[in-house]
Amino acid sequence: MLVTSEVKLEHIILHKVGNKSRDEAIQFSKKPLDLDDTVKDLLQRYFLSPFKSEAYYNLYHESDINLNEVYTFVSRIFDNPDTFLEQSENLARHLYEQSTHPNVKPGEFYVTYLHDLVLDGEALQAVGLFKSENRETYLKVYPSGDTFDIDSEDGVNINKLDKGCLIFNTDREDGFVVLTVDNTNKRDEAIYWKDDFLKIQSRQDAYHHTQNVMSLCKAFVEKRLPEEFEVSRGEQADLLNKSVKFLKEKEVFDLQEFQNEVIAQPDLIESFQSYKTEFETDRGFEIKPEFDIHENAFKKNTRFMKSVIKLDKNFHIYVHGNSENMEKGYDEERGLHFYQLFFKSES
Repeated sequence: MLVTSEVKLEHIILHKVGNKSRDEAIQFSKKPLDLDDTVKDLLQRYFLSPFKSEAYYNLYHESDINLNEVYTFVSRIFDNPDTFLEQSENLARHLYEQSTHPNVKPGEFYVTYLHDLVLDGEALQAVGLFKSENRETYLKVYPSGDTFDIDSEDGVNINKLDKGCLIFNTDREDGFVVLTVDNTNKRDEAIYWKDDFLKIQSRQDAYHHTQNVMSLCKAFVEKRLPEEFEVSRGEQADLLNKSVKFLKEKEVFDLQEFQNEVIAQPDLIESFQSYKTEFETDRGFEIKPEFDIHENAFKKNTRFMKSVIKLDKNFHIYVHGNSENMEKGYDEERGLHFYQLFFKSES
């Protein structure tokens, strides 16, 4: 959990980064910004308020973490804050080199150095990297004699940060702890921020493991199960609900216990184990056999685990359990499938 009430914005500098493939310029500021308290408070809100997720990341590199440019430049800032200006330029150059997709927009690139940013109860130093790409038109209304005048001006909406990350001075050997947001579109041009510029991967923690096992369960039930077995949508919904119920009632996820209690049937367990191996290989991570279930990760991902049977464009059936009280049939006269639902009372 991130707490920003005591944060101190030590340094902030702004560079302009264009699109390299369009031969747009990169412009460097020669000194950090000198801001009054009001503007500083507005910028802190602009930079920090979007960070609400507890999904943490690490900077990484396939062969040597020191070859990750962001890791190297940020490490130098932590080791010697007097190099802030020099390293901010290095970070801007690195971002410019990654801004090659034709749809990447130019924008203002902010580098900040912060103190007393509290993460999970610990006050830490952090380097913040932010990019604003989209501008909006604002109306300015002001008195003019016995009437009013209206003018327009382009600017940045401080409630809509486009891209940002916070890199905390902790767990350096694992690539620091990183939080990131990317509120622009998710097409190819947006990937450059996380994958090319930052080069981050999910941190191996309880949040990450809980999220991964829920993705595995959903994918197995919706993709592999109907390929290998004759199952109704109601039976699929029932298995998905049992998975959610298991995670909700346990504090620790135990893979063996999950298989025995939820999957239950030997042939289904064998199929689940096989699919798990493929799932891990395709996504480049391992589902841990045992880990603490992260409550917030569970709550966030539960909405993607809803058991919904969609019938043409007319009806949706939300199944929360007891699929044995559903029967599927076919009406020869109408030439249509149907479901029968059995219940005790209507609310």
